[in-house]
Amino acid sequence: MTVKVIIERTVTPENQDKLQTLLKQLRIMAVNQPGYETGETLYSVDNPGTHIVISTWHSLPEWQTWKNNPERKKILNEIDRLLVTPAKESTYIEPWASLPSGI
Repeated sequence: MTVKVIIERTVTPENQDKLQTLLKQLRIMAVNQPGYETGETLYSVDNPGTHIVISTWHSLPEWQTWKNNPERKKILNEIDRLLVTPAKESTYIEPWASLPSGI
């Protein structure tokens, strides 16, 4: 079951470079995590300061392990201090995949 995680973050113009640096650190760490397949970071043309990170994971448990990684959380705390609004996170699976129990 492939899992896609989409995280949207918005910062002020003066914090854009800081956010990009921290997102790169997260990507470098994520690449070495079991189950990580791909990722991309996009910058909104319509909403300056808004960034979307899309990552693909082999399975939901592998994503959840990375989501709860203490080193990841440490960097997320730094990112959260830069944000104008709280980050929005959504997790998706392929429609033909078996749904995990409870969904």
